[in-house]
Amino acid sequence: MARMHARRRGKSGSKNPYLGEKPEWVSYSDKEVADLVVKLGKEGKPASIIGLILRDQYGIPSVSQVTGQKIQRILADNDLSPKLPEDLNNLIKKALNLHEHMEKHPTDKHNKRGLLLCESKIKRLVKYYKKKKVLPSDWRYSPEKAKLLVTK
Repeated sequence: MARMHARRRGKSGSKNPYLGEKPEWVSYSDKEVADLVVKLGKEGKPASIIGLILRDQYGIPSVSQVTGQKIQRILADNDLSPKLPEDLNNLIKKALNLHEHMEKHPTDKHNKRGLLLCESKIKRLVKYYKKKKVLPSDWRYSPEKAKLLVTK
């Protein structure tokens, strides 16, 4: 598949092997795994970090294989889901860092292009989330508003 903002092709990513059921070597029950997810969610960790912690420290390869639900669903059922989706939040943080850099170095043309590309990704992602009704239809991205969203 071709890159989004470059004229070259990339290697396709590797995929996890499909296992329909819980592996027999996982000693945790689905209730214990859900409790671990809720505990880590209350500590303020995002879903991707929760998955890494469960994989690396607890030996749970996939939460959805053990519990039948994804991490985001477990967090949403316990009212721990974030206001903004995690990927959008990460892109907004990156754009804010680039804005701060551009204020200090206004003639940096390479990072100016990086900022334009990052903001275009944000706008495409917002359009997708509006269509999926994750974000309200009147939500708009602006750097001033983003500073308030991310610092909270």
